[in-house]
Amino acid sequence: MEKISVIVSCYNEQESLPLFYKEMERVRKEDFEDVDFEYIFVNDGSKDKTLEEIKNLRKTDNKVRYISFSRNFGKEAAMMAGLEYSTGDYVTVMDADLQDPPALLKQMYNSIKNEGYDCVATRRVTRKGEPPIRSFFAKLFYKLINKMSNVEMIDGARDYRLMTRQMVDAVITLKEYNRFSKGLFGFVGFNTKWIEYENVERVAGETKWSFWKLFKYALEGITAFSTTPLIIASIVGILFCIIAFILIVVIIIRTLIFGDPTSGWPSLVCIIFLVSGVQLFCIGIIGQYLSKTYLEVKNRPIYIIKETENDKK
Repeated sequence: MEKISVIVSCYNEQESLPLFYKEMERVRKEDFEDVDFEYIFVNDGSKDKTLEEIKNLRKTDNKVRYISFSRNFGKEAAMMAGLEYSTGDYVTVMDADLQDPPALLKQMYNSIKNEGYDCVATRRVTRKGEPPIRSFFAKLFYKLINKMSNVEMIDGARDYRLMTRQMVDAVITLKEYNRFSKGLFGFVGFNTKWIEYENVERVAGETKWSFWKLFKYALEGITAFSTTPLIIASIVGILFCIIAFILIVVIIIRTLIFGDPTSGWPSLVCIIFLVSGVQLFCIGIIGQYLSKTYLEVKNRPIYIIKETENDKK
């Protein structure tokens, strides 16, 4: 019997977990009579009773497995742990808040089985319920990253997808510390089908993604899959060198003709501030890439496991 592994990253999701499990069991019983399941809940250093809720589910259902981190390592690390821990022929990544509709899983499974796809992924066609400013910057990010990167990233793409074991094994080989899964899924390739659906709001709890966290995540994606910012910094540097050379020539000619070298100091101060700002901006770009290299060469583990369902506690 084929098996589907359901990976669920959990950070303070004690309210959502019972609702998620109930909905998944309903879908499993109605749509997957001949398919075995395993639920892998990854407790990403939750501060509430998330781990207790997972253990309670484990007591009543042996299909429930779990990994508990020693601290919060982030969703990317949680997804990686789940992928490495999974044993299914097919693997799906979902959120516990039911923003990833379990009802789509049957359609995704059929597409892989009957249409020859390696992966069926989901994307939101609307951003209903999101703040307008967040939607604006999200769309802007996808436009920028697709112009700068060779890896295509779909606007509105979710992490929610069903993958074959072959694709999962390919993703697992990418051991980088600075992870951006949307890019990694695109990097490994494979034949992917996209399913569109309208945005679904959380069933319980509050989102853990603030605007600042999303901004840092966007920078992670840009620096992980594009060196274009470094090229831009180089071009800007060359451009300002040319401008500076032209200005020097203009000043010399003006001094020889008019004999007034001291006039124009306010504009000179403005130019100094502008050039200094551009230099700091370019140094900041280089610093971003250098910091990523610094973290990678440390070779630290992506996550640390404190407990699993196999530990007797």
